[in-house]
This record gives sequence, C-alpha cells and structure tokens, in this order.
Amino acid sequence: MSLITAHISQGGRIVIPAELRQKMGVAVGDQVLLSWSDDTLELRIATRKQRLQHALDLVKRYATATDSVADELIRERRQTAINE
Repeated sequence: MSLITAHISQGGRIVIPAELRQKMGVAVGDQVLLSWSDDTLELRIATRKQRLQHALDLVKRYATATDSVADELIRERRQTAINE
C-alpha cells in the first residue's frame, strides 16, 4: 500500500487524488461510502460496488458448494421444529 498525502480544505473537504480515483473507478458526481474503524482508527473510502463485492466474497468463503443458504436455513428451521 502506498501512502499519499491529502489536505483538508474549507468545509472539511478532502480531495481524492486522480490516481486513486482512477484505481477506484470513481468520477465527478459519484457517491462513495465512508466508514470509520474505532479499532484501527482508520477512515475507509469505498464504492457501493466495492462493498457489495466484498460482501459476496465473504459469503463465498463460508458457503458450501452443494448447499444454498436458503436450503440450509430451511433444514435448520425444520430441525428446530422437531426438537421443540
């Protein structure tokens, strides 16, 4: 990861350098999501598409190839009903 310096301007604005905007795939008028981590004291900037892809990657990591999440939930609910 490279370190790039940016300055806070009037009204708390920060300019994302062109190199990073290109890497992120954002343009003038696009929305980005800001998230603050109390644990790492970091501000993160991402697009909705990037956040969605991250969520999909997490699901893929924990999902099994043979089961759908819906099928697994139905199986768990049926087992719970039997045990009650």
